[in-house]
Amino acid sequence: MQFAEDVMVSGFVKVFKFLPEYRFDGSFEGWMRRIMVNESISFLRKKQFVVFDDTMITESAEIHQEHSAEEVAYIQNLIDGLPDGYRAVFMLYAVEGYKHQEISSMLDISESTSKSQLFKARKWLQERLRNHRKIGYEQE
Repeated sequence: MQFAEDVMVSGFVKVFKFLPEYRFDGSFEGWMRRIMVNESISFLRKKQFVVFDDTMITESAEIHQEHSAEEVAYIQNLIDGLPDGYRAVFMLYAVEGYKHQEISSMLDISESTSKSQLFKARKWLQERLRNHRKIGYEQE
C-alpha cells in the first residue's frame, strides 16, 4: 500500500508541475490518467517488479450491487496477487481500457506479449475462482 501512495503522490506532483503545458486538446481527466499510469509503470520498472515472459471487470457500482463486500474483497485480493507482469497488463487492459498496441508501447513489450500476459492473467484468475467455488460448495 505504501508504494501505491508514493506513486500517487509523485503522479500528482507531475500533474501540477506540467499543468502549464496542458494544451486542452483532449479531456483533462485523460491527460491526468496518462501521467498517473506512466508514473506507475516507471515505478514498476525502477523497482523491477514487472517481469515479462513470452472478463473485463465491470464498473465498481455494478460490482457492489451484484456481489457482497467479502466477494469484492476476495476478487481484489486475487487481482493484487497476480504476478506483476500479468497484473500490469490486466489492469491496463481490463480496468483502464487500453488496447494491446497502447500497452505494448507503454510497457515496452510486443503486442503479442501483451495479449499473452492478459490471457495468462485471466487463466490464473479463473483457476483461483474455480478453486474458491469448489471449496465453497464442499463447505455447504
